[in-house]
Amino acid sequence: MTTRQFSRRDSLKSLAALGAAGTLGAFSELAFAQKPITVGVIYVGPRDDYGYNQAQAQAAAELKKMPGVKVVEEENVPETAAVQKTMTGMVAQDGATLVFPTSFGYFDPHVLAVAPKFADVRFAHCGGLWTEGKHPKNAASYFGYIEECQYLNGVIAGHMTKSNKVGFVAAKPIPQVLRNINAFTMGARSVKPGITCNVIFTGDWSMAVKEAEATNSLADQGCDVFTMHVDGPKVVVETAAKRGKMVCGYHASQAKLAPNAYLTGAEWNWLTAYTTFLDAARSGKPHPNFIRGGLKDGYVKMSAYGPMVPDAAKKNADSIKASMVAGKFDIFKGPLKDNKGATIIPAGKVHKQTDLELEKMNYLVEGVIGSV
Repeated sequence: MTTRQFSRRDSLKSLAALGAAGTLGAFSELAFAQKPITVGVIYVGPRDDYGYNQAQAQAAAELKKMPGVKVVEEENVPETAAVQKTMTGMVAQDGATLVFPTSFGYFDPHVLAVAPKFADVRFAHCGGLWTEGKHPKNAASYFGYIEECQYLNGVIAGHMTKSNKVGFVAAKPIPQVLRNINAFTMGARSVKPGITCNVIFTGDWSMAVKEAEATNSLADQGCDVFTMHVDGPKVVVETAAKRGKMVCGYHASQAKLAPNAYLTGAEWNWLTAYTTFLDAARSGKPHPNFIRGGLKDGYVKMSAYGPMVPDAAKKNADSIKASMVAGKFDIFKGPLKDNKGATIIPAGKVHKQTDLELEKMNYLVEGVIGSV
């Protein structure tokens, strides 16, 4: 770590202090009193992918600004035994005692294989489902209720679509992806009940050619507003824009890639989770094994609206967002049917965001054209 990097860390820790201790001075003393720590962060793709990895890297960049925190990173690490070697190297060679293996496929079997070998090291994995009594206590899962933002994306899409067909380019039909597809569709249909959402699964997190093909195929089918759940949304955003379509982004803001097509977006704020694990590690508190949060918790946020979004659409989305933040809006509630006509949530039943049933989602809701 350079002197410049250490000085850059001061600002974030001091900023957090204002909320925690009320004064800059009081928190600065606390921050500098904490023991130094080395943190490892592993990415499945490049850190500048305008997407999933970039959102994680933005949080890692903020950790670098904190006093006493050294961050070691490795990008483009596949979801294979290669990540086991990377984790082992960060611990054995770099001295990392807190490791963030950020990609979904890193957890099982890789984190589960490495964590028991290093009982004094904490592993915080993004997206997986940590289970008490089944998984190592020095492993953990963090994620956010990004479908809240995808629902809001859907609301804006519902106002903007002219064809009443929206498109979703997705990687794999895992629960987190299905939650996003379903929420986006439900948000759009809350504006116009007849809207349909066409979904194409590419098969992996980063497949540029297939993402472009899927986007073009959905455009050919009449979809005029797009969103996605792939690691790097850049290809989908740029391809849709070239076709004269509109886009709601994901992971991070892609607004500058297509300023005339970008409506808004669902963004991560991973720093909230990162600092939760970091503070526990530095203070000696138990490893938080399972953490989740949404808009009200600062885990997710919305991109700024594009200039083409009308006031009526903004007002509609902002009103729902306020209800979400206040804890008064539930996305997944009955009666709700899947796209095969079966009732999946009966009338009167509500699945709160904290309900573990949502972590097991294996269906697509009414209005989605596609299958898992």
